[in-house]
Amino acid sequence: MDLNLLRVLDVLLQEHSVTRAAERLGTSPAAVSRSLARLRRAVGDPLLVRAGQRLVPTGRAVELRDEVAELIRGCERVLRPGADFDAVHLHRTFTVQAGELFTAALAGPLAARLHREAPGVDTVFLPDAYEDGPALRQGLVDVELGVLGRLDPEIRTRPLTTRTMVALARADHPLFDGRPVDAARFAAADHIGVSRQGRRHGPIDRALADLGLRRRVAVVVPSHLAAMLLARDTDLLALGPADWLPAVVTDLGLRTLPIPLPLPPLELGLAWHPRTDGDPAHRWFRDHLAAAVRDLAGPGSPPCTAT
Repeated sequence: MDLNLLRVLDVLLQEHSVTRAAERLGTSPAAVSRSLARLRRAVGDPLLVRAGQRLVPTGRAVELRDEVAELIRGCERVLRPGADFDAVHLHRTFTVQAGELFTAALAGPLAARLHREAPGVDTVFLPDAYEDGPALRQGLVDVELGVLGRLDPEIRTRPLTTRTMVALARADHPLFDGRPVDAARFAAADHIGVSRQGRRHGPIDRALADLGLRRRVAVVVPSHLAAMLLARDTDLLALGPADWLPAVVTDLGLRTLPIPLPLPPLELGLAWHPRTDGDPAHRWFRDHLAAAVRDLAGPGSPPCTAT
């Protein structure tokens, strides 16, 4: 089979659009449609079928997706060895899935780092809407950043740093009255929960339950920044990683408070699919992303390990 057909199939399975695939391949939609027709005859399957305004893959196409992508990457590695990688001539967009606290802190420093070496590289940050899902396997994102949850077994990971959780409250909150804040006083305050699914309970509630205590989660919001804004204007407590966005915390008139519970630290890391493991440009991007996290985490964080 013509290897160019595999390249067309790889892009079609990523874009789900003949027009967008043609733009990426530098050809016409008619040429992509002809290639798709040849692929359908060769495979004996429609591969992509119309669903409204887009194409969706058949079951056979889903089975072929990772294998085709790996074949293409293998050909690229053979034809363009990693030793020849030159970031200054790289024109590529990398997609990072991350929570908005990490995006807010990292987007600027990361863009500056990348621009110094590769002015043609762009970064797209996506919200963690695909958390615990197949986004990496499906190629929807290049890298996942944050507290890594349930991942597909083949996914590669890299630990970055650990952070403790702290409470955030307005500077004149009653808890800052000079008296010690023990677990009972902490539980007695009304809290803000952060969850896209509206979940109200988590590790803090389990730790309080071990002490025979309960807290009231009075409001649940979908983002940490929304929680911080709400904490600024109320007596509600928000939560967040220690020493993260300190200027924002100060500008909002918030103060931090240690959580008087034996909570495990947040373990931050990177995750990516093995099909990009040997891609020198992807490795270069991962290294810069890890270094940006390391710089923000400060000297007290553990060093990033090599990929």
